[in-house]
Amino acid sequence: MQTDQLQLQVTSAFGGRALSLQRKGEPNFLRIGTAVNTQPSPEVKAESGDIAYLGHDVWVGPQSQWWSHQQINPERRAASANWPPDPWLSLAPAQWLQRDPDQLRLRGAASPVTGMQLEKTFRLDAAHPDTVHVQVNGRNIRDTPVAWDLWFNTRVHPNTRVFVPVSSADDIRVDGAPDASLPDHQWQDGMLTLRAGDASRGPRGKWFVQPSAGWMAGFNGRQVLVIRFAHQPVSAIHPQQGQVELYLDAGGIAEGLLELEVHAPYKTLQPGQQMQATEQWTLLAWEGGDDAKAQRAFLCAQQLQEACR
Repeated sequence: MQTDQLQLQVTSAFGGRALSLQRKGEPNFLRIGTAVNTQPSPEVKAESGDIAYLGHDVWVGPQSQWWSHQQINPERRAASANWPPDPWLSLAPAQWLQRDPDQLRLRGAASPVTGMQLEKTFRLDAAHPDTVHVQVNGRNIRDTPVAWDLWFNTRVHPNTRVFVPVSSADDIRVDGAPDASLPDHQWQDGMLTLRAGDASRGPRGKWFVQPSAGWMAGFNGRQVLVIRFAHQPVSAIHPQQGQVELYLDAGGIAEGLLELEVHAPYKTLQPGQQMQATEQWTLLAWEGGDDAKAQRAFLCAQQLQEACR
């Protein structure tokens, strides 16, 4: 799909996922893996591992329970495995339900691992040609209740500088000690700012965040991606997760990735019951270079009030 400002590419392969989002004349803002071309038809079975197609994917959470409520891989259940993701959600091909110039809709496979089936909609905003609306419906396909959240995962290049509004440093939990092995990050004046820094060190880490508002933003080159979502109280999010999570594995700028993740509320679904979550992506032009102060001022000018400090 495209407007006079941006282009979005979605595939029905790999669970149905976005592979490209870019402004006209600019590179892909998303990070995709070489497996998109080298392994275009993955095998889907209970023993499948993860394949790094990357792009924008949707999981369910919490991660600690991915393999705890299934019978087809007893070894992973016994180990309480938290990796790999559900192969039926991430690897199985999706079915096209709609392919119009302004809207794409896909239905994914019914999963025997998590008991969920996802339907994804990507819609261009008729009034704002720089904006895409993403909606996911998750349905319980089992005859017993299941409990999950819907988990958006947008992979971008590791040298992206990301801003997340956060009221207090106490609302940030870092997986691993924030020492020299982790990238440059800071909380100041109500904003968490994260950047990979010296990628030659291969920094790696995960941040679990309770944001103070329903948005985050990433700057890379001459583009800015603003992701908006429904802000949730801490009580709505599974305690092992954060509403916003940032995972960075730099591993060298050419090969690394940064994940911009959003969790919807954790809910129990009765048989056949559904839940829904949405994101809004706005991809803006940026000519201000690599200056964090100027970038924050730009976000303030976009009426993201939490940036105005």
